[in-house]
Amino acid sequence: MKFLYLLCFTVLLSFFNLVNSQELKSPNGELTMSFSLDNDGTPNYELSYKNKAVIKPSHLGLELKDDKKSLLNDFEIQNTENSTFDNTWTPVWGEEKEIRNHYNELAVSLKQNETNRIVNIRFRLFNEGLGFRYEFPSQENLVYFIIKEEKSQFAMTGDHTAFWIPGDYDTQEYDYTESKLSEIRGYSEAAVTANLSQKSYSPTGVQTSLMMKTDAGLYINLHEAALINYSCMHLNLDDKNMVFESWLTPDANGDKGYMQAPCNTPWRTIMVSDDARDILGSKITLNLNDPCKIEDTSWIKPVKYIGVWWEMITGKSSWDYTDELAAVQLGITDYSKLKPNGTHAANNANVKRHIDFASEHGFDAVLVEGWNQGWEDWFGHSKDYVFDFVTPYPDFDVEAIHAYAKSKGVEMMMHHETSGSVRNYERHMDTAYQFMKDNGYNSVKSGYVGGILPRGENHYNQWIVNHYQYAIEKAADYKIMVNAHEAVRPTGICRTYPNLIGNESARGTEYQAFGGSKPNHVTVLPFTRLIGGPMDYTPGIFEMQISKFSPNNNSHVNSTIANQLALYVTMYSPLQMAADLPQHYEQFMDAFQFIKDVAIDWDESLYLEAEPGYYITVARKEKGSNNWFIGNINGNEPRTSNIKFDFLDKGKKYIATIYADAKHAHYKTNPQAYSIKTKKVTSKSKFSQLSVPGGGYAVSIKEVK
Repeated sequence: MKFLYLLCFTVLLSFFNLVNSQELKSPNGELTMSFSLDNDGTPNYELSYKNKAVIKPSHLGLELKDDKKSLLNDFEIQNTENSTFDNTWTPVWGEEKEIRNHYNELAVSLKQNETNRIVNIRFRLFNEGLGFRYEFPSQENLVYFIIKEEKSQFAMTGDHTAFWIPGDYDTQEYDYTESKLSEIRGYSEAAVTANLSQKSYSPTGVQTSLMMKTDAGLYINLHEAALINYSCMHLNLDDKNMVFESWLTPDANGDKGYMQAPCNTPWRTIMVSDDARDILGSKITLNLNDPCKIEDTSWIKPVKYIGVWWEMITGKSSWDYTDELAAVQLGITDYSKLKPNGTHAANNANVKRHIDFASEHGFDAVLVEGWNQGWEDWFGHSKDYVFDFVTPYPDFDVEAIHAYAKSKGVEMMMHHETSGSVRNYERHMDTAYQFMKDNGYNSVKSGYVGGILPRGENHYNQWIVNHYQYAIEKAADYKIMVNAHEAVRPTGICRTYPNLIGNESARGTEYQAFGGSKPNHVTVLPFTRLIGGPMDYTPGIFEMQISKFSPNNNSHVNSTIANQLALYVTMYSPLQMAADLPQHYEQFMDAFQFIKDVAIDWDESLYLEAEPGYYITVARKEKGSNNWFIGNINGNEPRTSNIKFDFLDKGKKYIATIYADAKHAHYKTNPQAYSIKTKKVTSKSKFSQLSVPGGGYAVSIKEVK
């Protein structure tokens, strides 16, 4: 009888586990996701790659505020649905002419016994990773609710090497730290550098996109996709058990999200491969976003531009018109009665010189910062009415500049600095966008430097995330492209709203003028920040010692010229700036030729070599032509890159122009040493090239007709 009882119990237990567990495989069968409920009804998932564990059993759920019963446990599986999706879509701009969206899906409907609430968890398993989100259908017992914290876990299988920046509610402008997961706590204080906005919320908190590598050589990336009407997700590490848990950005009240069913969370993404190149080439983030919602996209075009910007960033010039003001009150302050300081960069003569340079060398647009009144006290005063976005300084004639640019075949790019006053920006937005259209501006660089107003809000909480989305959608109404700086890091929303043509949202080139960035910084960004969308990194700096033209600034740009050229290929963006001063390009016109030639929209992209933090080599085919461009960027140590040209059309001949580090080049001691050579190549050709520390190479390949 005892044996029979044990046998029956075992059969029943196996049946219970079968009913309460589900398995999902990727289309190629290499990834397996398993979902189950614990004995107390807590949802769990785990993930394996080629039969090796990637994510150990990890809890799912949400803790609610002021609610006796959170959405954490006491669930039973009400229903499951499996499906497969496979289609190809065409992006408005991008790295590829077409993108395949292929996944297997499992939707699990959970019912909480005590409350009768329904929560659906949807899993999509692609060949290169997993996406999952929570969905809250319309129901009587769950309508309005406040999230205290999302409790999504990512249990690691070991003490992986990670490339991370500290968790922060307001900025991603950090250099990356490479360390073991167990070392994050020890390194967290040193990872915070001189920036007024930086403040970490936890000694083991990190931001996504988080890039990791296991001791066995497996690459893992954690991020999110389709961040809409929700708080940005960070991660907090339990470094005793190596378990990451989601950590949402709070609002001024400390709340993490205000929800109204029906609704859903963003997707949580886990990318996995034993080849780092697959992480760079993945389109999971885009594929988890909705298709384009803009019916007519003919006005959305990639842009290569120069600007009145670097001279202010380096301290050579100023945004301010005058030094006579301690404070500005728009509508009251009369600038016509004030003495110009002589360093204001956004003046008619200087802007026209930039327009001439852009026209001569084939650039699409010129950005001008500091053109509008209010810069004298724009930062640090918790000031609401900072700018009106339409009133120029006396030395900047909007109509005359527009006419001059038009006569030269160049567009002007608008600049809107909000200084974090989002309420002020929203109440001026329609007027500002209409002003742009009236004066021939089709794109805007917006900025959110400093603390957010309303006071107490954070750059990455739900309320402010909704503001960024509002700005994008409002701009689309006016057929304006947006390049938002200091905004929340992108999560693939550019698929749905391709007028979001660029973002900063990371430590960009400007920090090279603020003390410098690590030489390998640009070998990490494509694995982290660029997973969510293109970055306006503003490359192309040729004069590395800033004191040569801005005497009070001793910063050094930690890069070689060849590295700067390669960034136009490795740092994908449909919005690319030649950021240096025109006179510096005039000193190196042979190297500048690559910036003039390189495309900014592509039919095909191939990642030839990749190792996060160490090197990346990318080949891209120009949209609508047979021209190819290659970029290689290198980290802290010298390395020889070896690639094949087997991606070229067979039977055709090409001329390759190679811009490379000179033999004795070095990012610190000899950054301007480069060589340029040409050679005939075919699909059978091979190529070997030394890249020095902080260096690299760039290649343009054109078919011989």
